[in-house]
Amino acid sequence: MTDRSFLDWPFFEERHRELAGALDEWVATALPADHGDVDAACRDLVRDLGKGGWLRHSGGDSLDIRSLCLIRETLARHDGLADFAFAMQGLGMGAVTLFGSPEQRSWLDRTRAGEAISAFALTEPGSGSDVARTATSARREGDHWVLDGEKTYISNGGIADIYVIFARTGEAPGAKGLSAFLLPADTPGLSVVERIEVIAPHPLAHLRLEGVRLPEAALIGAAGSGFRIAMTVLDHFRPTVGAAALGFARRALQEGVSRVCDRQLFGAPMAELQMVQGHIADMALKIDAAALLVYRAAWTKDMGAVRITREAAMAKLYATEAAQQVIDQAVQLWGGDGVRSGTMVESLYREIRALRIYEGASDVQKLIIARSVLEAS
Repeated sequence: MTDRSFLDWPFFEERHRELAGALDEWVATALPADHGDVDAACRDLVRDLGKGGWLRHSGGDSLDIRSLCLIRETLARHDGLADFAFAMQGLGMGAVTLFGSPEQRSWLDRTRAGEAISAFALTEPGSGSDVARTATSARREGDHWVLDGEKTYISNGGIADIYVIFARTGEAPGAKGLSAFLLPADTPGLSVVERIEVIAPHPLAHLRLEGVRLPEAALIGAAGSGFRIAMTVLDHFRPTVGAAALGFARRALQEGVSRVCDRQLFGAPMAELQMVQGHIADMALKIDAAALLVYRAAWTKDMGAVRITREAAMAKLYATEAAQQVIDQAVQLWGGDGVRSGTMVESLYREIRALRIYEGASDVQKLIIARSVLEAS
């Protein structure tokens, strides 16, 4: 049984505890999903999350970061692909939620209902962590923008109905010359170059834009504000990556405890061995420390902080790194069965790795934290 005592922490209100309880009841019957066809599974999960009302938390008039974190933690604890499907509806349309025009925000009705799948297209072959090197270009032609370039490792690439695309419009050098655009998937000139297979199967793709024409109304916010839009979106959603890692870690602890209580070793349950107890203690400690950082960041944003760059970086960095260690310990407790394909701990081992890279790799988070400390000194 997963420990839910953290819901009594002062970071949460009664509505958050009710949300967590209702979601626990829903996932008990709705998850895990059949992952045989990943594209179909994602479409089904988005539809079911929409019908269940959970996607209404992914965008709209405001974002409650604590609710987003609780939902991601719970979904990840049950099914990594369900967490992915939920997360991308929020991140994919984050720029529209925070900066979109009334016309652009009409897409939120569809993504919140689970009727349309969204994607956030920032990463390029030559610019991962270094967003300032974005090469995809957008130039004005009359009352349209024309986009050319490539994007890669785009989550929901190939199955999304709507993309938020970041491109260079040239108002200033580097990061200050980027803009954000809303791009329907059926726009001529947008193509899928490659579907990318990764160790934890998710729908990812390499995209190409060749002479993609978009109306002026597709521009999100002002021209040249793309970097600020992207960083603001990541500021909101980065703590939720830590929450997903926390969900994976909680499931790993649950699986580890079940294993050592059930399995006999040297004539007694493994749980009676002091070395095993040491592993369990380390896992529990890392989980609580991660939870405190994740929900501190979420609470800080919900209380009205304009930016939570430092708090979000700390939460994302620690929670993902700690979850990797917790899951590794769970695999160790499971022994040979821990690396057998199809077991839960083996699945968790594959799921966690990408979280230390996407939405800001761990090394980048260290730079962010260090710079915030130095600036404050």
